Amino acid sequence: MKQRILAATLALAAASSPALAEDSVFVGHLVDYTGPTSFVSKFYGPGVRDAVDYINSTGGIDGTKIEMETIDYAYKVPQAIANYKKWKSKGMIALQGWGTGDTEALISFVAKDQVPVWSASYSGHLTDPTGKNPKTKKPAPYNFFYGPSYTDACRALVQWAAGDAKEKGLSNPKFVHTGDNHPYPNAPKEGCAEYATELGLEVLPPVVVPLGPGDFKAQCLTIKESGANYAYVGNLGGSVISLLKSCNTVGADVTYMGNVWAGDYLTIQAAEAKDYVFPTATPFWDAAADGMALVYKIADDSGFSKDAKPTHHYIRGVCSAYYMKEAMEWAKANGGLTGENIKKGMYVNQNWTPKGLEGVCLPSSWSPEDHRGSTVVSINKGSFEDGAVNIERIAEMTLPRRDDWVGY
Repeated sequence: MKQRILAATLALAAASSPALAEDSVFVGHLVDYTGPTSFVSKFYGPGVRDAVDYINSTGGIDGTKIEMETIDYAYKVPQAIANYKKWKSKGMIALQGWGTGDTEALISFVAKDQVPVWSASYSGHLTDPTGKNPKTKKPAPYNFFYGPSYTDACRALVQWAAGDAKEKGLSNPKFVHTGDNHPYPNAPKEGCAEYATELGLEVLPPVVVPLGPGDFKAQCLTIKESGANYAYVGNLGGSVISLLKSCNTVGADVTYMGNVWAGDYLTIQAAEAKDYVFPTATPFWDAAADGMALVYKIADDSGFSKDAKPTHHYIRGVCSAYYMKEAMEWAKANGGLTGENIKKGMYVNQNWTPKGLEGVCLPSSWSPEDHRGSTVVSINKGSFEDGAVNIERIAEMTLPRRDDWVGY
């Protein structure tokens, strides 16, 4: 896997304009292999890339190849916007995006240009295509993502926490949000806090934790002294590892609940975490799901063995690419491969899993009024014990599709 990532990173330096095949469509692909979110992008990005390569090797979009250019923009919003403009001038009809800051910055661009985007940002702000919710900042008619939004995943975590607190006999459970003052950790802050209050949790002032690694003992002492019982972890990678280690040092006895990018076996191992709670939207790498056969085939054909064991973020990348593929197939058969038709293709099926990925990608539904693909959240608990990572699923939550939660 390390060789695969290194090869992908080196290849970015030599990336140039693709020579379009006679029957092909162009798709841009943003990744962060060298910036602050590379800890997870180095798995998700190859998942998208490898899936598109496999799609092309098995016939493409009913004979049409996907020409994809992958750019490491290092999580810099201006660079993402510059690459978008360059790709648009090349005739890009779809985008596989990455971060929250850049995805939200591009909402108006992609809507005007009719370029559907499948991002690795699961910001709830991307789920209102019409702007029907007064709290929606901008309607996002061309934005899609696979899995529950950051806010819905956080809502599921506080729903679990409310039940856990009741089992433990906590009379006044307290909840605190942690994370950088940045669009990604901030995306669920307000909506999740409102739901935590609805459920009877006392919401404490948020604690700002930088997105990069560091010594976070001061933040951990703040969490400890606040009396928090449950802490939402809004960052990822090195920052989460540093936070969990620092809080262990100061004895902050809190149940930490990570966002969807903050939980995987590498994070748990590096932090030597205990009883760390986090959500998922796919099985793990060694799961006995029917659709894992296709995931393993995609990985094997890419040049590395499934024994390398990527994190499950790779699998979400595969799901994202395959929802795009099937929307493109519908578009080609119903008026042609245009951005507008591809968007329409996302609305055709309900409770939809891409062919071959049964048991891997959650059945999902998008509509012209609601871009929340799924509100089902699996909740897991992971610990590093006796030199090994142990992860168990402890709950599955299905959140209601409340109108006041769309776009929020």
